[in-house]
Amino acid sequence: MIGMLWHEHKLALGALVVLAAVALTSVVEVDETEQAVVLRNGAADRVINKFKPNQDFGQTGAGLSLRIPIVETLVRVDKRIQPIEMDRQLVISSDQQRLEVDAFALYRVIDPVRMVQTAGTVDRLREQLQPILNSRLRRGLAVHTFQTLLTADRGAVMAQIRDQFDKEARQYGVQVIDVRIKRADLPEGTALERAFANMEAAREQEATAIRADGQKQAQIIEADAEARAAQIYAASFNKDPSFYDFYRAMKSYEATMANPQMKSGTTIVLTPDNDYLRQFRGGGKAK
Repeated sequence: MIGMLWHEHKLALGALVVLAAVALTSVVEVDETEQAVVLRNGAADRVINKFKPNQDFGQTGAGLSLRIPIVETLVRVDKRIQPIEMDRQLVISSDQQRLEVDAFALYRVIDPVRMVQTAGTVDRLREQLQPILNSRLRRGLAVHTFQTLLTADRGAVMAQIRDQFDKEARQYGVQVIDVRIKRADLPEGTALERAFANMEAAREQEATAIRADGQKQAQIIEADAEARAAQIYAASFNKDPSFYDFYRAMKSYEATMANPQMKSGTTIVLTPDNDYLRQFRGGGKAK
């Protein structure tokens, strides 16, 4: 009896199995971190969970969606920021320095339909973006000196390169967020040694100029101080000539009789009425 029932309903059961399989393949799940381009007969039809700036997670079109099996296929594209590494490149700066540069860029796919139409897959997209990055970096660095890449001005240089790279990347539906140099070195050998020698000579010239300016400033300050001292001495003499004469005599006695550089046992012979000793006699200025 079971065999008879199976024979009578096998077509219906087969149809149910087919319908269940079709239903399962009609439902697709798209994660929050990705966007999916639905291709109908090879042409882009719509985008599920398309990237939108400043859109919060949980408020997007991620989750379960429907598609027509066989007729429609999905190309999944990451919504997150992606890195692209540049092969180590030999770049010649504007001052003819040969540089070995390592760099990378950060990008995001903002137009997945254009990306699929121009590149097809994410892997092919990277293959097409990398030579553009290499070219833009070489041309961007070629108009600047090696010294510029060692200073804060490098940020402005990289911003220009990023903007130029972004313009070309837009044709692939890509937004370039940043371009950075990881390392920029001179090749090993004579060129590197010559660059170090030039840098050392430049620093020595700068140090010499600083020392010369310091000596000049010291001379100016010393001259101003001596002029000021002369003014003070003149004012003191005019105000109290007797005290000024006494002060000068005391300084002279100190320099002559209390000089630590004089040899022990040195004798100074003066007559009692010598004008040099007038202050000891309390006589003030000589008559």
